Amino acid sequence: MEIKFSERAKQVSNTATREILKVTEKPEIISFAGGLPAPELFPVEEIKAACEAVLNESGEQALQYSTTEGYLPLRQAIADRMEAIGIETTTDNLLVITGSQQGLDLTGKLFLDEGDTVICESPTYLAAINAFKTYNPNFVEVPMDEEGMIMEELEQTLQASPAAKFIYTIPDFQNPTGRTMNLERRKKMVELANRYNMIIVEDNPYGAVRFAGEALPPVKHFDTEGRVVYLSTFSKIFAPGLRLGWICANKALLEKYVAFKQAADLHTDTFAQRITAKYIELFDMEAHIQKIKAVYLSRREKMMECIKSFFPKEIRHSAPEGGLFIWIELPEQIDSQDLFDECLKNNVAFVPGKPFFPNSARNNTFRLNYSNMPEDRIVKGMKP
Repeated sequence: MEIKFSERAKQVSNTATREILKVTEKPEIISFAGGLPAPELFPVEEIKAACEAVLNESGEQALQYSTTEGYLPLRQAIADRMEAIGIETTTDNLLVITGSQQGLDLTGKLFLDEGDTVICESPTYLAAINAFKTYNPNFVEVPMDEEGMIMEELEQTLQASPAAKFIYTIPDFQNPTGRTMNLERRKKMVELANRYNMIIVEDNPYGAVRFAGEALPPVKHFDTEGRVVYLSTFSKIFAPGLRLGWICANKALLEKYVAFKQAADLHTDTFAQRITAKYIELFDMEAHIQKIKAVYLSRREKMMECIKSFFPKEIRHSAPEGGLFIWIELPEQIDSQDLFDECLKNNVAFVPGKPFFPNSARNNTFRLNYSNMPEDRIVKGMKP
């Protein structure tokens, strides 16, 4: 049978990373590969109570269709969280989405035509690359250092690519590097976006999971012209299986996002939204996040100790103050894919760095995740 795929579908194939992550699902594997939260920290009993309360109080509504924008009490709870980190907003500027990954896909639909340009950090989140690639854009990578995207390089890129559609950035505990953009660069990014008439897509799934250092305001905090589209999620602070995220944007942009979401899935899971809103009403979300941060800090410390003890001295690594990842840079002659193959023979996995670069090939890098493995398994997996 001949299947008449679209040109877009013809370009989609299994990625190397997807195949790697399939391997890591085996229980014998010590996996530092996925960006998975620690499942033992999920508030299962509290979610049970929230489920029961929702079904008892509003079961019929919870199981019915709902509005595309999302359940109003949940949007209000999100608005309150946004205000607490320095983003002035209302429920009218918020759209509940099916994980922040849907936000990336909707962003591609909203902004990208074939051949358009996306400006991003180098390296950047591989699932964002895959989401945007569906729309066949060009990627322009902007170098980073330990303080995040380098603004002088960004300005040169904006001058050379004036028709670019948006800047994509993960300023807090970036995936894959774990780096955080400093305060002055956040201000400068908005200043450059204003000067060069550019949208910024700020992806912030990890910002609430800061366990060291000083909290910084989001890039959107400095947005005076409605140029920053802010994406975030409950996946890293609550339960990723509920698939709840949100978009915060000016009303003109949000209306377009709502229209595309309505065409995609009508609305995000009503029951999951009400469960989450009820959990926030009945329990202390901030206390729960503090538990997560304490565990992740301890696991990061253990992995950093292992790097110091077991890795050769010439290997460079990031030192994240939050989030889920440590970035490793090997000597240039070493291919991390070869290292991955050897480690997998010993039931240890990580993600080689190549897929995080949309254009360039940096084969001497890889990403480690510390959130999902207990400390004894971290030591076992890191030890030669």
